Amino acid sequence: MIKKSIEDVKSVDQQAGEGVSMKMLLSPEEASNFAMRQFCIKAHGHMPLHTNSVEHEQYVLKGKAKVTVGDEIFEAKAGDILYIPAGVAHMYETLGEEDYEFLCLVPKKEDTINILSC
Repeated sequence: MIKKSIEDVKSVDQQAGEGVSMKMLLSPEEASNFAMRQFCIKAHGHMPLHTNSVEHEQYVLKGKAKVTVGDEIFEAKAGDILYIPAGVAHMYETLGEEDYEFLCLVPKKEDTINILSC
């Protein structure tokens, strides 16, 4: 059993994109099958087009973003649930003046990230 407070989890700035940070809520070492992460993309920030070798399950906590997944472009907002298949290119651009925050669960497998554009 693990119990934590989100306030005790360190936020780590990400090198890819602009204004992107991540909190590792449950690491692959702590959980049997999935890692749970919380991402924050600051207002006017973005995460570049990239692929991951593992799928993503996401739940949007706050804000809005223009999200590209493969050939689809849509607006994601608080309360939305997203599934991004492994190997599919995706990116995020915040909309408005609020930060975009989401939970992201990934399987406990090696994840190769390939940045396609900045």
